[in-house]
Amino acid sequence: MPASNTQFMLKIPSDPRGLWPLQERAVAGLLALSALSAPALHAQQWNTLAPVHPILSSADAGQQNVTYCNLNGHVTSPEGDPLPGAKAELSAPLLPTREAETDANGSFAISDLPPGNYTVVVSRDGFSPVSGVVKLAPEANTATTTFTLHPAASDSVSVTASQKDIAQAQIQMAEQQRVAGIIPNFFVSYMYRAAPLTSGQKFRLAFKNASDPGNLLLVGTVAGVQQAANAFPGYGQGAAGYGRRYGADLGNLVSGTFLGGAIYPSLFHQDPRYFYRGTGTVRKRFLYAVTRTVVTRGDNGRHQFNYSTVLGDMSAGALSNLYYAPEDRKGARVTVVNGLLGIAGDAMNNVFQEFVLKKLTTNSKRNTIRK
Repeated sequence: MPASNTQFMLKIPSDPRGLWPLQERAVAGLLALSALSAPALHAQQWNTLAPVHPILSSADAGQQNVTYCNLNGHVTSPEGDPLPGAKAELSAPLLPTREAETDANGSFAISDLPPGNYTVVVSRDGFSPVSGVVKLAPEANTATTTFTLHPAASDSVSVTASQKDIAQAQIQMAEQQRVAGIIPNFFVSYMYRAAPLTSGQKFRLAFKNASDPGNLLLVGTVAGVQQAANAFPGYGQGAAGYGRRYGADLGNLVSGTFLGGAIYPSLFHQDPRYFYRGTGTVRKRFLYAVTRTVVTRGDNGRHQFNYSTVLGDMSAGALSNLYYAPEDRKGARVTVVNGLLGIAGDAMNNVFQEFVLKKLTTNSKRNTIRK
C-alpha cells in the first residue's frame, strides 16, 4: 500500500459490528495501523483489511485524482405532479447522513459524494415514505433518479348524516341570507341539489320569515306607500288608517308565507324554495325563473306542477276578504285579483332572485353550490 496522508475506512471482521475506522499514517515503505478503541489486532486479521471510501484531506485533494459524485433527484405524485417540500435523506455506512428538500419543481440535489452505494429515503407530510438504493460510480459523476410518493393511508370513520340533518344545516345557512343585510332572503337556495325539507322544517322556516324584523320593517314601508297613494281608501288616513293598512299587509305576509311556504308544500310534498340556477343564457335563466311559479321541485326531487304557490297565492287572496275594509271587499274579484297579483309577484321575485338579489344578499357566495 503506498504511503500518503490519505484516510481510509477499513473493515475488520473481528469487530462485533463488523466495522472499525483505522487511520494510515506511514512514510515511504512503512505502514502503521492503529485502531481507535479497538481490541488488540491479530496478524491473521490484517489480511482482511480493505479500503471502502477514500476521504481526502484538503491538502491532498488537489494532488489526488479523485472524482466526487452528485445526485439529482425528482419527487412526484402518482399523477406525475411535482411535490415541493419533500425531504430526501441520503445515507451510507460510516458516512454522515446528507439531507435535501425538493424545490417548487419537486427537484433536489446533493453534491460532493464519494463513489459508492447509498440509501435514499424520501418523505413528505401526508404521503408514505419511499426508499431506494442509488449507486454512484466515479465514471458517471452525476446520477439522476425519480421517486413517486403515494398519499398515506389513514384510518377514517365515515359519518353519514340523515337528510333531515343535512337540510337543517342548509336552512341555518339560508337564514344568514339577507338583502342589503336587512331584508330576509330565506326562501332561496343557492345549492341547486339541496336536501328536501321536512314538514316541521317548512313551518319553522315560514315562521322565521314571517316574524323577522326585516320583513316587519318592509311591511311598514309598504303600508306607508299605500297610505300616501290612498290605496284601499276604506281604511282612511291618519294613524288609524296606517295601522289598518299595516295590519292588512302583515296578514298578507303571514298568510302567504304559511300557505305557500309550509301548509301546501307539506300537503303536496313540494319544496317551497326557489333554486338559483346561475348558468346558461339570459333567455334560459329568465324562462327558468318565470316558470318556477307553476313548476316546482317535489320532495322526491322531481319537477311537479306548483300547487303550493298557485293555491297559496289564491288562498291568501281569499283570506284578504276577511280583513279588508268592507267597502274594499269585492268578493271573488278581490280573491282572483289578489291571487293573480301574488303569482305575478312571485314570478317577478324569481327573476330578481336569478339576476339581481344574489349580488345584494349576504353569504350568497359562500352558500352557492351549482348543479
